[in-house]
Amino acid sequence: MDAQAQQRRQEIQKVTLIGAVLDAVLGVAKVIVGVLANSHALIADGIHSFSDLLTDAMVIVVAKFSHHGPDEDHPYGHGRFETFATVVLGALLIAVAGAMAYDSIYRLLYSEQLPVPAWPALVVAGLSIVSKEWIYRYTKAVGEKYNSKMLIANAWHSRSDAISSIVVLVGVAGAMLGISWLDSVAALVVAIMIAKIGWDLAWESVQELVDTALSAEEVAEMKDIIMQIEGVVGVHELRSRKMGADALLDIHIQVGSKVSVSEGHNIGVWVTDSLLKNVKSITDVTFHIDPEDDDNDDTRIEGKVVLLPLRGDVMAALNETWDGIAYTENIKKINLHYLRDSVQAEVFMPAEVLTDQGFDRVEFQESLQQGTGHLPWLSHVSVWFG
Repeated sequence: MDAQAQQRRQEIQKVTLIGAVLDAVLGVAKVIVGVLANSHALIADGIHSFSDLLTDAMVIVVAKFSHHGPDEDHPYGHGRFETFATVVLGALLIAVAGAMAYDSIYRLLYSEQLPVPAWPALVVAGLSIVSKEWIYRYTKAVGEKYNSKMLIANAWHSRSDAISSIVVLVGVAGAMLGISWLDSVAALVVAIMIAKIGWDLAWESVQELVDTALSAEEVAEMKDIIMQIEGVVGVHELRSRKMGADALLDIHIQVGSKVSVSEGHNIGVWVTDSLLKNVKSITDVTFHIDPEDDDNDDTRIEGKVVLLPLRGDVMAALNETWDGIAYTENIKKINLHYLRDSVQAEVFMPAEVLTDQGFDRVEFQESLQQGTGHLPWLSHVSVWFG
């Protein structure tokens, strides 16, 4: 684990531990005071605080595993542990909201007159609102700093506790003033808000788990960065996916059709370096160098692949075809280009043959081209001297 990942894990664990201690203290205080002050709402809010302890423990455990680097079983790292935990946290928020909504509706429809709560319930509810709002802001700031959806989800869970404490405050105050139904209506509204937060968090992480691509705006920004690199002709395929806070890219980069393999690879290295420097979320780039834009190739769309002969078979066919053509014994080397489902051959001859009175440059090239006319996969032969 590198230093940056280590710092990220330590800060996430620190803020979560602080939140866990706060949840434990508030949970105990709410339950005890709720019993002594005849406030069923405060007792329920205490149980809600204890549920936060479970999510805090989950965040601490998952943070430890999600920051491990790649290994043999997880070549892209362990970022999806964090994504999965965010789904669980979102589902827990929805469950808490559902329980709050059910309890509120039940009390509105069926509850009898409850004992009037005492003023200590107001004090504890007020302290809970202030402390949970503080830990929400602190946790959310750390989550946004390190782009941790799991920690942001836990922050919203803390805010849900603060909101439920507001409900308790309003409900207790309303009951003390004679408006007994006020806390149930407010709790129902808050439950809907919490459910919406949980759904948004869980749904976004589910999309990540099924490898949903980055937004169109993010992809467009990345393509602009790629096109600024010298030698890049086009980007005709860019596949992206998220893994926790990281973004992974698979790119098809089009370069000049006759550049060397090493030059094409070097262009890809520059593209990777530029993306990593300019987009903080990107941690892995896999590039494929293409000599042409094959994005609209019918053979690709139909799922077919045109298998052209490899060099050994090509050379055997050319040697057999050109056997007997004068001066072919002087050929120094042959470069092959596989473009548009065909092979193009570049023949390199020594410059000395041009001084031979029996050598005709045009006639030699025509002989090579005509001699290969029966090879359906060969589209062009060019001759170079020097």
